[in-house]
Amino acid sequence: MNTNDRKREYIEVSGIVQGVGFRPFIHNRAERLGLSGYVLNTPDGVVIEVEGRSYDIGRFVDGLVKDAPPLSRITGIRRREIVPLPEREDSPVGGGTFEIRESLHEGGQKTLISPDVCVCGDCLEELFDPADRRYLYPFINCTNCGPRFTIIRDLPYDRPYTTMAAFSMCPDCRAEYVNPRDRRFHAQPIACPVCGPRAELLDGYGKLVRGDPILNAISLLRSGKILAVKGLGGFHLAVDGTNGEAVERLRRRKHREEKPFALMTGTVEDARRLIRLESAEESLLAGRERPILLAPREKNAPAAADSVAPGNAYLGVMLPYTPIHYLLFFHPQAGGDYAHSRPVFPSLVMTSGNISEEPICRDNLEALDRLGGIADAFLMHNRDIHVRSDDSVVNIAGNGTAFIRRSRGFVPVPVFLPEKLPTVLALGAELKNTVCITEGSRAFLSQHIGDLENITTLDFFHEAVEHFNKILELSPRIFAYDLHPRYLSTQYFTRLVSGLDEDGYGAAGIQHHHAHIASVLAEYGRGDTVIGFALDGTGFGTDGTVWGGEILLASPVNALRLGHLDCVPLPGGESAVREPWRMAFSYLREAWGEDWHRLALPCLDQVSRENLEILDKACAAGVNCPRTSSLGRLFDAVASILGICHTTTYEGQAAIMLEMCAARSGKGRILPYSIEDQGDAVYARDYPTLHGTLKKAVPPQESGPIRGFVIDYRPLVRSLTEGVLHGRPVPELAMDFHETIVTSCTEAAGIARERSGISTVALSGGCFQNRILCERLPAALETEGFEVLVNRLVPPNDGGVSLGQAYIAGTIARRVCADWM
Repeated sequence: MNTNDRKREYIEVSGIVQGVGFRPFIHNRAERLGLSGYVLNTPDGVVIEVEGRSYDIGRFVDGLVKDAPPLSRITGIRRREIVPLPEREDSPVGGGTFEIRESLHEGGQKTLISPDVCVCGDCLEELFDPADRRYLYPFINCTNCGPRFTIIRDLPYDRPYTTMAAFSMCPDCRAEYVNPRDRRFHAQPIACPVCGPRAELLDGYGKLVRGDPILNAISLLRSGKILAVKGLGGFHLAVDGTNGEAVERLRRRKHREEKPFALMTGTVEDARRLIRLESAEESLLAGRERPILLAPREKNAPAAADSVAPGNAYLGVMLPYTPIHYLLFFHPQAGGDYAHSRPVFPSLVMTSGNISEEPICRDNLEALDRLGGIADAFLMHNRDIHVRSDDSVVNIAGNGTAFIRRSRGFVPVPVFLPEKLPTVLALGAELKNTVCITEGSRAFLSQHIGDLENITTLDFFHEAVEHFNKILELSPRIFAYDLHPRYLSTQYFTRLVSGLDEDGYGAAGIQHHHAHIASVLAEYGRGDTVIGFALDGTGFGTDGTVWGGEILLASPVNALRLGHLDCVPLPGGESAVREPWRMAFSYLREAWGEDWHRLALPCLDQVSRENLEILDKACAAGVNCPRTSSLGRLFDAVASILGICHTTTYEGQAAIMLEMCAARSGKGRILPYSIEDQGDAVYARDYPTLHGTLKKAVPPQESGPIRGFVIDYRPLVRSLTEGVLHGRPVPELAMDFHETIVTSCTEAAGIARERSGISTVALSGGCFQNRILCERLPAALETEGFEVLVNRLVPPNDGGVSLGQAYIAGTIARRVCADWM
């Protein structure tokens, strides 16, 4: 091979390649190989021209992915040979120098943005090094760590387009910033005590507290005070995790009666004193994303007060991820020792800085206003947060990671789709809302927005939609939304298109459970039809009932409702969600008929017998008692029948308590149930809800050629009731229930396979946050020869619905209307 032949290549690299040290990596690699040329940022990623010997250019390209900086993620490399420059006298291979050039700002903005990540080990060593000029500086960072997504106002990711534009670099920081060999080369948030942001401590009245803000904050936490702490994506409310009285005070002020708080520990070793950590859990906990890890609680954990998670067998724990967090745990003047892993506190509660059900506070003034009645003091700073982003929550379920909330640390990394789709804006569900925008073969999910039940969350929803449209430079004309007419996201869609000409846009109302299954298909890049189990609490059904226990034959363009749980009344409508005793009553009257009067169960003592008689008549007449097939509501009913939970203070509480009770037992028994045929299966996709151009392109569907079925759990309810009346241990009954759900769903999958010939099952919906279900059902299905797909990149709960909506609407538009591409 002739290794002395000269050539020049033009290389385009796409992915997360800005703000992560990619250009200095390219520069230094090219210099080591004796290559000349340049590298620069563009709205699409990074462009490189490189000249030298063919052999060296080959080595250069081979190392782009293998040796790339830790925060980068390359999704594509395109190469083409171009004419070499005239040979220069100062280079034997004809190249001269290799330059880092100014960014190009023209064109569509398609590059990927790095998420916010934890402070790196190199910066931590400097943070606690008395000889370093950034010693104890709360905003230390480099190209390998620190804020990204939450400070970006626009692209390309350069300092003038971030909230750091307000801070002019001092000569020392400027020298690091422009030196390609420095770890802080083009680190946009670069700062130091001379020129960067500053922390300050304000008391509960907003008055500045003199002295070192971190040391004063530590003193307040030690004395049991509640502290509002400004982090990367918003404020936390912090309190000493071992101080039960202080934790109870936080509960009262935050109006969070029983829902568990998250804890932060200074080290992995301290986390081990709180939760059981296997290697997979430890990798998640200590990963650069620093999520809250939900894991089984260690018995007699001294590092957390009981009131942190009352009656809960699990704890949510995270490690520090900002320099401020590390200083609160390891400030040397407060007795901390980072070098020897000796923290000031065993644990700190670090819960979202909000009043329950509202978005996390982002601005200093907003925090003083909204958290003024909760926090005793405010540890804040003057680096603005442009995009609020709550902590992500994950656990290990089955053989992999499962998201409960996907937000800081993971957003805005896209889900990569199997084919390019038109640009779609999907508006998500009502609860755990996220929005999703597709661009080419990439689907960008927003950070966790929350439940769209108040004006502040709706404002956050608008912020997220506008920000993603801006940074991606997209103007979607295809929209996807939930079928429920009263959802605020659906009403937003209605206003959005009210002035558009019918030929100028396309839109699809997506059935909720179809979207759940499509979110799994999108993750795996599947375009075929699967058997989908969509199991959750609530979803608008196309037949006027409330769905939630659905077996679908689903593809990215359609869904046949093949099977479902037998429907029962939902007494009082939404009141039944907060009062599981109502669902217990509903299932008992369905299972026992008029004999429910004879049952001596605590769930029937929550109101007077007179009121139960009124409720019985309301169920019979269908007055404020819509019928539901929801598995989530069956979980609620069983929790109440077994005497575990009759009323709730947060979503999913009854089901969580039922699961924890079952976990105290061993293998359960399979109780009676039945699966019966019930007419032809019907389509869950409601094609008449297509709008604009899509409406003209797709004909309505009527019914499928496959016989449908229902799963009847009335025998199960009767058996559980008899178990309670005969004094069987409640944990055993709770495990019996879970075992029966797993067995009946496995049998239902077998029926679906017999009738469809399909052997792939997709599982999604909020019920798959239940560890017993999400571990045992896939295993049982695989034993029966099924291929099983589960959510891994997005939550199985409603936080993943927007991805499914976007995938369905985009696929329909791509297949039936080429004009959208």
